Amino acid sequence: MAVKIIILRHVPADKEEALRPLLLKMRALAHAQPGYLAGETLVNYDDPSERVVISSWKTLENWNSWLRDPQRIALQDEVDRLLGQETLYQIYYNG
Repeated sequence: MAVKIIILRHVPADKEEALRPLLLKMRALAHAQPGYLAGETLVNYDDPSERVVISSWKTLENWNSWLRDPQRIALQDEVDRLLGQETLYQIYYNG
């Protein structure tokens, strides 16, 4: 069953420039993962520091495999350290 992953981050304006290359690298790696379907990043109109990523995967197993990938973990650690908080993930499916 396909799943959609909602990823929530708060990105202060002064961190955007440093964050961009990390997220671009993570996105490029995700594109190469088995089961990756699509992704998009949304910026909250009323609070531009709030970012939501919607990532679509063929199966939960595909997502979990990516979640455990050492390269992704290293990049995610850098992102979280830069932002000073953990990135939040929520898993959804079509009901």
